Amino acid sequence: MTAVVTAIALLAGGAVAAGAITTPGEPTVSTSSPTDSPRATPEPTADDTPTAAPDVAPTTPTPTATPTAAPVRSCSVAAAAADPRLAQFEGTVVDAATGEVLFDRDGSTPARTGSVLKTLTSAVALAVLGPDHRLTTRVTGDVGSGAIALVGGGDATLSAVPSGGSVYAGAPTLADLAAQVKTRLGDAPVSRITLDATYWSQADEWDPSWKRSEQTIGYHSEVTALMVDGDRADPAAQTSPRSTDPVARAGDAFRAALVSAGVAGADTAAMSQGASSSATVLGEVASQPVSTLISQLLPTSDNTLAEMLARTSSRASGADGSSASLTPLYRSVLSSTYGLDTSTTTIIDGSGLSENDAVPSTVVARLMIAVADRRDGLGVVYDSLPISGRTGTLASRFTGDNAVAAGSVHAKTGWIDTAYTLAGSIDSADGTRLAFAFYAIGDVRDDARAALDTLTAAVYRCGADLSGE
Repeated sequence: MTAVVTAIALLAGGAVAAGAITTPGEPTVSTSSPTDSPRATPEPTADDTPTAAPDVAPTTPTPTATPTAAPVRSCSVAAAAADPRLAQFEGTVVDAATGEVLFDRDGSTPARTGSVLKTLTSAVALAVLGPDHRLTTRVTGDVGSGAIALVGGGDATLSAVPSGGSVYAGAPTLADLAAQVKTRLGDAPVSRITLDATYWSQADEWDPSWKRSEQTIGYHSEVTALMVDGDRADPAAQTSPRSTDPVARAGDAFRAALVSAGVAGADTAAMSQGASSSATVLGEVASQPVSTLISQLLPTSDNTLAEMLARTSSRASGADGSSASLTPLYRSVLSSTYGLDTSTTTIIDGSGLSENDAVPSTVVARLMIAVADRRDGLGVVYDSLPISGRTGTLASRFTGDNAVAAGSVHAKTGWIDTAYTLAGSIDSADGTRLAFAFYAIGDVRDDARAALDTLTAAVYRCGADLSGE
């Protein structure tokens, strides 16, 4: 009997122990983790009551996430970027959707931009002045005093020719202004005419780094707050020699308009440059909106309009309209409005003619993302950019093998004696939108333009597969 009882007890104890290991609902613990480290199994409890859960319940391990591998990009443009025609090359290409830099050659190094700088000037003007702002020219004077003043407000489009005769479509005219003066004065004669260009200092009208040939050939005027037709000898010609005294030329044209309007004494009135002494407005005319001025300056790369927008933006921001005010203005506006790192930029002018302008290509490329996305009112800039093989200063470019990118590149061109530049956006062959800025700096010749086109076309072919190598 004792032997039988002992055997039964042993069998019962074994059953209880086995039950402790396989109780329903108890988690089955894996013997290894994803890193192959062993994990201990809880000891079974030999008891004929259910086993209490351990202090730390075993859990099913969570697999370690595998890092996503960076895409392997195999399309290289290194050979095109090394073209000796590009001299000292700097450039950046950015994926416009992700902001990822796909290609970089000294992109953080500030360098001269040529007329590519006009895109920054346009962005600053849109932020400071607004797209609907108009530049105003006034005539002031007290009726009966015999003294009137023509007061410039930075509008280079004010025209001495009838409506439709200027390179600036829709420009205000001196004829309109003179007719208003005649209406206000009636038969009262004019004996003195003051030409007021004091909106900013005339001592700041020509930067020493600019070449005077730009003026004599007809690409650029002196930067005065009062002028007519961009100071062109021929108001209907985009490229036309400019004078050494835009204010005096405007004065002569204003006198002629007053005479034609029948203002008494205008033909013999004494004329001098100075500041208006009256706050009474006898007449005023306004330019086209800033958005329209941008659409006029970018396709033709109008240096004078760019300078006017830069200086009036300075004045509107509370500065003095000087060249020295432009670096802090551009740094502040491009940073606060468009989120760009402008800490290393130097801005001498609004046109990009100076070799002392210095902007990293990465800054320009990132601005071009906002332009292509039409953010913050920059759609007018995108719409005004020349198109490869189609419009503006790119109309005759992207030929031969580079014609594959014709119609797909919206970009601003730039050229000074020591730089050829190109910056904008590319709707690439695979549908990826890329933003870019390319500088060819140093001993460059006209063939640098073809080299820039070849590099841009190569980037177009690569699209999202563009390699940084």
